[in-house]
Amino acid sequence: MALINKIRERSGVAVLIIAVSLILFIVGGDILGAQSMFGGNSQAVGEIAGETIDYKDFQLKLDQARQAFEAQSGRAASEAEQQSLREQVWNQYIVDFAYKKEYDELGLKVSNDELVDMVQGNNISPAIQQSFTNPQTGVFDKTSVISYLKNLKNLPPEQQQAWQNFEKSLAQDRVRQKYENLFRVGTYVTRAEAEKEYQAQTTKATLKYLFVPFYSVTDTTVKVTDTQLEDYLAKHKDEYKGFDSRTIQYVTFPIVPTKDDSTELYNRIKELARGLATAPNDSTYARINSDVPTKLYWSLSEMTDQLKGAVKSFIPGSVNGPYREGNTYFIYKYGGTKLDTAYTVKASHILIRTQGTSDSAKAEARTKANDLLKQLQGGANFEQLAAANSADQSSAQRGGDLGYFRQGAMVKPFSDAVFAMSGTGLIGRLVETDFGFHIIKVTEPKTNVLYKIAAIGKTMTPSQTTRDAIYAKADQFSIESKSKAAFDESVKKDKSLIVQTANRIPESATNINTMQNAREIVRWAFNEDTNENQASPVFETDEQYVVAMLTGKSDKDNPTINDFRDELTLKVRNQIKAEQITKKLSGIQAPTLEAIAQKYGAGALVENANDISLATGFLTSAGLDPIALGKGFGLKPGKKTKVFTGENGVFIMEQVSSTPAPAIGDYSMYKANLQSKSFQASFLVNEAVRENAKVVDNRAKFF
Repeated sequence: MALINKIRERSGVAVLIIAVSLILFIVGGDILGAQSMFGGNSQAVGEIAGETIDYKDFQLKLDQARQAFEAQSGRAASEAEQQSLREQVWNQYIVDFAYKKEYDELGLKVSNDELVDMVQGNNISPAIQQSFTNPQTGVFDKTSVISYLKNLKNLPPEQQQAWQNFEKSLAQDRVRQKYENLFRVGTYVTRAEAEKEYQAQTTKATLKYLFVPFYSVTDTTVKVTDTQLEDYLAKHKDEYKGFDSRTIQYVTFPIVPTKDDSTELYNRIKELARGLATAPNDSTYARINSDVPTKLYWSLSEMTDQLKGAVKSFIPGSVNGPYREGNTYFIYKYGGTKLDTAYTVKASHILIRTQGTSDSAKAEARTKANDLLKQLQGGANFEQLAAANSADQSSAQRGGDLGYFRQGAMVKPFSDAVFAMSGTGLIGRLVETDFGFHIIKVTEPKTNVLYKIAAIGKTMTPSQTTRDAIYAKADQFSIESKSKAAFDESVKKDKSLIVQTANRIPESATNINTMQNAREIVRWAFNEDTNENQASPVFETDEQYVVAMLTGKSDKDNPTINDFRDELTLKVRNQIKAEQITKKLSGIQAPTLEAIAQKYGAGALVENANDISLATGFLTSAGLDPIALGKGFGLKPGKKTKVFTGENGVFIMEQVSSTPAPAIGDYSMYKANLQSKSFQASFLVNEAVRENAKVVDNRAKFF
């Protein structure tokens, strides 16, 4: 209703838009091509290594991937899964356009013989092994691969295509491994590098240092101007890469039921109760009118606590309720009982798990369990002992309570012991299972009674009238918020509204803070026609209406201090503090660090770092500060540095003593340690290839 009214209000604009849309639809893309009437290549999803990716081509591949997924899973892909599929298709373009050029220049490929060997030969791919491993035995069976391939031509076309795509991915993974291995094996560590690593790990020194941390100077005493931030950003532009993002403020209007909705539901339930009482087939009537799935015959294990307590007072043929469970109201028509083939029981337990597989560990667990059993037989509280001792944490939090369960639900020794008991109470022996030793208390006797109950559950939901009223309120807020000042003023008038801020939202985001399914809001924020301090139309997401205000933008091609204000302010403020501290320290003349610290006053610390190495050295208050460590290890015993700035404050370092690393002839261990770091090659190669391909990703404009 709200949407219809909105269309009516703007019907003049709507007619024009519809007319233009019809013209564009009729003439089609063949006449206009990728160039729209508004200019620009609007159909380009992205560009990789100079190759433009057209939207139609991307969508075709995406549809194929989605169809393959749905054929394999037997269900429609969720929004999250479709997002994952879009990522897979995009990465495949990167492989085809960026990596393939690299492979071709190096002559890397996977031959047909190599592919056969990976699928059914002597060097089976791990992906093949995983796909054809027997789930019962956990053993890979090569004959099942061969059998599948022989029967491939008889399978549906989509499965044949899926296999071709699978083999293609195997080949691509193998050639990429070859590519990365070239970099990995090409990484060489020299003897000099290994010796340097040995020295850094083995040379020891004892350092004394004077440290004045930046935090010793109160932030409020240091003023940082935008000019200083801009100067710092200009000098360190390589450290602060620009990125496209948006910052918004927004308010939400929850779509919740009203008192009128509650009255309407109550009247509806009364009407349904009369219908259920007289229905010739009560189970069919209940199934048709219930908002939630229900069944006809219930065991106690399937009932809620509320229904279990109430069913004992039901009279056959009566309609009972309503009973509230969360936001759903139930009415029940009771039709008596019948006997089931399986029993249901309620019990609690304390599990003492064996710590290890040795006989002594098992004996220790048995002794502990027996001790607890004796305490219970002597009158101890079961719930307290379960909470303090049971290894089953989920039930321990409930005093050991397992709730109701049917025969066969538990492991056999446990089930046999419980269902052998005719009444309630503590089972007078330990029950051993693969999980350990159990102390069991039956809290409700076993029963095989099934209760015939036709149930109707009606969930309290906002009516369309309520939705329209809340929408109208949100829409009025949007109309009145023509500026940021107006937005803030509207919030002040309505005390129920709370302004929330979402900083630096990327263009590909699907969520905003804790708000799910917010993709349309993100697309609005990134729309070229959306201006700062402009309120959005009303969006609906997660059972709430949302009105947002665009308050900030960042541009990857033109980074500004606002994009990194907090980080830049911290850096510049610490620079100013360093200058102040250095000036004060440099003016102090004293023979020892302690004397300098005393003259400096509050904030100056003098500490020792005893017998540390350059590679792993840690300074007590200053933490890990490589600048300070390097200065300290570069001194001779008894010498001090001048005042200098480290990572976290200002220092004067003094070396007390040094123990050189003993001379050795074999540095192979240290060489191997450095060589092992070549695992980073895969990540670094991937980053380099993408950077070299100058990837432009416009997917967020389409999805």
